[in-house]
Amino acid sequence: MLSSTRRRQILDRLTTDGYVEAKEFARELGVDTSTIRRDLEALERDGQIQRTHGGARPIPGVTSDLPYSAKRNTRLQEKSAIARVAATLVADGDTVILDSGSTTYEVAVALSRREHLTVITNDLRIAEYIAGLQRFRLLVAGGELLGSVYTLAGDRTVEFLRDYAADWAFLGADAVDLAAGITNTNTLEVPVKRAMIATARATAVVVDSSKFGHRALARVAGLDEIHTLITDHGLDEDAAKPFGDHLIRADAAKPPQSKPRPTIAAASSLAASRGKPAQDSAESEQ
Repeated sequence: MLSSTRRRQILDRLTTDGYVEAKEFARELGVDTSTIRRDLEALERDGQIQRTHGGARPIPGVTSDLPYSAKRNTRLQEKSAIARVAATLVADGDTVILDSGSTTYEVAVALSRREHLTVITNDLRIAEYIAGLQRFRLLVAGGELLGSVYTLAGDRTVEFLRDYAADWAFLGADAVDLAAGITNTNTLEVPVKRAMIATARATAVVVDSSKFGHRALARVAGLDEIHTLITDHGLDEDAAKPFGDHLIRADAAKPPQSKPRPTIAAASSLAASRGKPAQDSAESEQ
């Protein structure tokens, strides 16, 4: 078993049980206890766990990387509302990158009414859904599987993304903070997210309101590198105000207003310093 696979299993166990005992886990995997201890040491150096006598526990106050099964049905109404707004940014014929995650999965569902899309993703759940539609061109990134979140990551994933150009990238995030920007718990996913931002002409981060005001382990991007943030009305006006017109609060109680979809060329960018256009803020909260 690869060390990266063992370490992912350790993080999964910490998420579900809150503690990993080195001897017991070594016995389960059929490896020496010293092997698990080295894995724990590596994860501690990366800032992903806190070592204890004989095992490890999650770092207090740090957002944890939940398995997909736990994320999928959490705040589903809000995620669906966010996804419907995100879909208004996409025009028929666009090339769209969908990051892994439960919110980006809902974006895939919302995009099912579009025509002639090319979808690039590193999420096996999203890939399965898009393939089932039998209507869009689908490109699935290679890489190593992060099992509990059905995500492909690694150098091969990054290399794959660099070979393409996209109109929009829709990214998930574990946390959003005014100072820290967009952050993520799993360090293995960060280079992939960075490659998605570099590949797309415009980037939207789709996150429910519970992610705001927190910081996860690893920095993905500053807010000046992102064109728009889409969240739900759980983020109150005072908390939303510092993000300006580039933040959209989706209302789960009603669909987005019926307006012509903003084009990338017409958008005003939050990342003007990078020369990348962003979406029109017509849907944003006034």
